[in-house]
Amino acid sequence: MKIRILGTAAGGGLPQWNCDCPGCATARRTGAHRTQDCLAVSADGEAWYLVNASPDLRGQLLAAPELAPAPGTRDTPLRGVLLTSAELDHTLGLPLLREAAELTVHAALPVRHTLHTAFPAGPLLAPYTKVHWHTVAEGRAVELDGGLRAEPIALGGKRPRYATDLPGEQWQDRTDWVTGYRFTDAAGSACAVYAPGVAAWTPALDRALDGADLVILDGTFATDDELTDRTGGARTSRGTGHLAIHDSLPHLARHHGPRHLYTHLNNTNPLNHPPGPATARALAEAGAAVATDGMLIEL
Repeated sequence: MKIRILGTAAGGGLPQWNCDCPGCATARRTGAHRTQDCLAVSADGEAWYLVNASPDLRGQLLAAPELAPAPGTRDTPLRGVLLTSAELDHTLGLPLLREAAELTVHAALPVRHTLHTAFPAGPLLAPYTKVHWHTVAEGRAVELDGGLRAEPIALGGKRPRYATDLPGEQWQDRTDWVTGYRFTDAAGSACAVYAPGVAAWTPALDRALDGADLVILDGTFATDDELTDRTGGARTSRGTGHLAIHDSLPHLARHHGPRHLYTHLNNTNPLNHPPGPATARALAEAGAAVATDGMLIEL
């Protein structure tokens, strides 16, 4: 299995265009830039799937040689997209794929509904390319090209802000507004878990990590009170639908086998920059590190 980490920042990237907080100022000074969360995965190195479609997608695709078209053609190895949520930083890149001859998009039911109503990505793409929409659900594995298998993991009920007033009781109290994926190859010799949004540690997530070689996990905030400390706001990490790194590290420490990487870092997260000794030690003890844009991992 091959995995190209295309982007590792939360919404707005790092630095954010309209922000000069200490984190963004340091990023501008040191060049520690991050594009918005996105991943490419392949079981055979030939058929590739995006996980999320960030607003930075065009630049991310151009920076990934595995995703380039064959010489002299418009035939690319990109076979489709799996979405982890309907958040804008995960979906605004979909219209950027309009030049594709056809496109397959996999998403949980509330995400699909939102993308056809509140944010009409479906109708927006229809005049440009043929889009095949597929619903994913926990407990139903998805068989993809190249021997790639994706098992959805329901991770939380946080709606995107633009869909908070979406009518219909059927969208209330669902836990699949946010989805992670456990990827395996046909031979079962490689396994990776991708969960850039985690509201709380659940038994399902715990099971998904068993036997994994790689876990790429929500690292939006370092601590639960990060926003309060850095911006003076009242929101906590949990209040925004994200389990802080400080609170997920003890869980990762119980899974000694996988390589653990954190992604989807907010611009306020101090781990955008080299950590202090105590934090570095805590990460090392859990076998964890912070992912960087452009990383290529082979399992």
